[in-house]
Amino acid sequence: MPFRLPFLIVLMLCTAAAPVAAAQLQRLHGRTMGTTWSVVADLSSAQSMEAVQQGIQAELDRVDGQMSTYKPDSDLSRFNRAPAGTWQRLPPEFFTVLRHALQLAKDSDGAYDPTVGPLVNLWGFGPDQRPRQPPTRQAIAQARSRVGWWKVQLDPAAHRVRQPGGAYLDLSAVAKGYGVDQVARYLQRMGVRAYLVEVGGELRAHGRKPDGSVWRVGIERPDAAAGGVIDAGELIDTIALDERAIATSGDYRHVFEDGGRYYSHHIDPRSGYPVPHEVASVSVLADDCVQADPLGTTLSVMGADKGMAFARSRGLAVLMIVRTPQGFVQRMSPAFAEAVRP
Repeated sequence: MPFRLPFLIVLMLCTAAAPVAAAQLQRLHGRTMGTTWSVVADLSSAQSMEAVQQGIQAELDRVDGQMSTYKPDSDLSRFNRAPAGTWQRLPPEFFTVLRHALQLAKDSDGAYDPTVGPLVNLWGFGPDQRPRQPPTRQAIAQARSRVGWWKVQLDPAAHRVRQPGGAYLDLSAVAKGYGVDQVARYLQRMGVRAYLVEVGGELRAHGRKPDGSVWRVGIERPDAAAGGVIDAGELIDTIALDERAIATSGDYRHVFEDGGRYYSHHIDPRSGYPVPHEVASVSVLADDCVQADPLGTTLSVMGADKGMAFARSRGLAVLMIVRTPQGFVQRMSPAFAEAVRP
């Protein structure tokens, strides 16, 4: 069963201005973490497409092999099964991601929490999927007793983490973004002049296309047809992605309905319940994708007002699409408005 990841909705637009420029761009693709990846790159004649393809896949396989909740032999699954009070040594990549996740949990007062796994599984959005119906209050209370980012202790010197007993990590909201960054670092090491990396809708760009233009991406409307954008009317906007990363988190496809009420995969770790169906999507621009990726989930859990206040106070570049009685409304932080200004 694939590694569960938030259903993200940023779409890649990478048309070149001239046929000659388009011919110089190489397109590579594959599968990872239960989704797909693609890279559009300006490779030199000395750079083998096959070698670059294999290198990209190896980077993503390493992330998936360490942080998958679906693979019983992953380092994350090993930690989740570990006895209470034991210290587990982690690979450098896993330790880096977990430390970042715990810091965001602290900064957000638990709106984001990497120990949310028991609640994710209980609501049917994890590897132990079950019939889609709301769990009982008692079951939610039992799952919540295992949640709490502050219970997880790190030993930076030895790259270890302590299993407090019953903790179940779920790094789905950050691992994919980290994978994007790992691919970008690999391409940098290989000396690739320009590239656009995409993993399941998360993107990071470097350099310029052969015609000198910047990479541009489109942000999908929440009411666009599932399975791909057909025309520009299904996009909120297109923006230049110049030496930046973007991640978008939406609540409207990874969802189930029961008794006329919709429940999304955005679960508030503090209450144990999916958040109200208010924020349709959150797009975050950042220098790297490991920063942008979990913020979409975090701000969705916070809600439109508190989430935007959090973004403003920290200078985050955020675009929210909010449901109102009058339809979808865009809310943009000053940093996002500045970033997309022509």
